[in-house]
Amino acid sequence: DGSVIYGSNKERLQKVRTFTDGKLKISEDGLLQQDEDGIPISGDIRNSWAGVSTLQALFIKEHNAVCDTLKMEYPDLNDEELYRYARLVTSAVIAKIHTIDWTVELLKTDMLLAGMRANWYGLLGKKFKDTFGHVGGSSLGGLVGLRKPVNHGVPYSLTEEFTSVYRLHQLLPDSIHLRNINVAPGPNKSPPLLEEVPMPDLIGHKGEKTLSQIGFTRQFVSMGHQACGALELWNYPSWLRDLVAQDVDGKDRPDHVDLAALELYRDRERKVARYNQFRRALLLIPISKWEDLTEDKNAIEVLKDVYGDDVEELDLMVGLMAEKKIKGFAISETAFIVFLLMATRRLEADRFFTSDFNEETYTKKGFEWVN
Repeated sequence: DGSVIYGSNKERLQKVRTFTDGKLKISEDGLLQQDEDGIPISGDIRNSWAGVSTLQALFIKEHNAVCDTLKMEYPDLNDEELYRYARLVTSAVIAKIHTIDWTVELLKTDMLLAGMRANWYGLLGKKFKDTFGHVGGSSLGGLVGLRKPVNHGVPYSLTEEFTSVYRLHQLLPDSIHLRNINVAPGPNKSPPLLEEVPMPDLIGHKGEKTLSQIGFTRQFVSMGHQACGALELWNYPSWLRDLVAQDVDGKDRPDHVDLAALELYRDRERKVARYNQFRRALLLIPISKWEDLTEDKNAIEVLKDVYGDDVEELDLMVGLMAEKKIKGFAISETAFIVFLLMATRRLEADRFFTSDFNEETYTKKGFEWVN
């Protein structure tokens, strides 16, 4: 819903706006503007790091670029109208990237690429849809542009199970490999390595200071040339085991957090099913012994040490990381089922991607921008 840059309550929604031409606040160096306490101004600024901050800045620029385009096309639109149309357009762009780019990167197979594109464009494909609009039901024309939302009896929402399988902190590295963007790239097309910046220097308020020295472009180029971490056992970032967490206003809390322990605790506290029961609920085959989960002998020994012989006790997150991956998948099959369902539901249950996905709602120029 774009709340990561717009916020999700009235106070935050007001704080990020300039109230001129519909635009959002952004600093002159292209990074997030900061308030008098040195706290970044964006939709959700809790427990952030330089990577998320740079992405927020990118989409604020996107929003402002949409405002410029709409103002040029429709000079009579006032600040509030420009803001609302640009917000709709930018939120749709984020959802589109999520559907046909981001999810596809995690599930790197031809079938998934085709599947996620079909979710957005339908089996008739982009060219047909761009020419003739939405034709047929969700299979032929895709979920986007359906005549009315389909919410399966549940108002648009994300489930606790989705929150659980979306715990992907192992993707984060221990350091960022900063690239030299002032010289020509080497034979492998990567700009030469300048230095390694440890992640603790890139999180929270310290991270904002470091980022201002690195700069928007260098941070983006560096992240673009660095692989993410693997979602498997023994790969949880050590710096997240001793984290200074923040409150809703983005101010540091006094107590440090062990995020790995907290993630297990949250699943238990919220009564999310343990691994085996979770798989049964998704109509997947549960494990009956540790060898069903993984071939890693070291992992099996440790699992026996922690859980004994009771496979029913296995925590969901531990199972997701231990599970043998399908070729080309960065996430487990168990997580994949929930990912696919929610990626589909988030489009078909939202009126702005179904009954109201049109020129009337987005403006003709705004609709073109999304497409």
